[in-house]
Amino acid sequence: MNTSITRNIIRFVFLVLVQIAIFNHINFLGYINPYPYILFIVLFPIGDNRGLLLFLSFLLGLSVDMFSNSGGMHAASCVTIAFLRPWILQSIFGIAYEYNAVKISKAAFGERLLYISILVFTHHLLLFFLESFNFSDIIYILKKTLFSGAFTILLCLLFLTLFSVKRK
Repeated sequence: MNTSITRNIIRFVFLVLVQIAIFNHINFLGYINPYPYILFIVLFPIGDNRGLLLFLSFLLGLSVDMFSNSGGMHAASCVTIAFLRPWILQSIFGIAYEYNAVKISKAAFGERLLYISILVFTHHLLLFFLESFNFSDIIYILKKTLFSGAFTILLCLLFLTLFSVKRK
């Protein structure tokens, strides 16, 4: 089996299990709920099939929804960021994205941070809006998005650092 496929299967299962077992039980001060499972969408190979990414993003969100009893909010948020991902990559990496020369692990820290931040904050804003589903709670939604997003970005960067393979 292709190592890329194996790596993505392991990443998918690992992130869903860690999200369900550990991070779904964190609710610090009512605002901080980390969702590092979206790292799967962030790290999905750039040159691969876009339809496959959308399908796997739906399965990722649905898996978390099934164990969180959240009624499809995670699935909708994951599919949305998977759909927006090519435009975000294009706007951050420019011509390198068009030639499939982008490697997130080898990108400059600023570009990597911006890319992860845009995806995380988009995901969280949609997720928390769907959770509240009320425009009168906009301050609560924005606070929760900001604090949970910052913690999720920190966790994603930590995971990237811990699990990156150093090649010479």
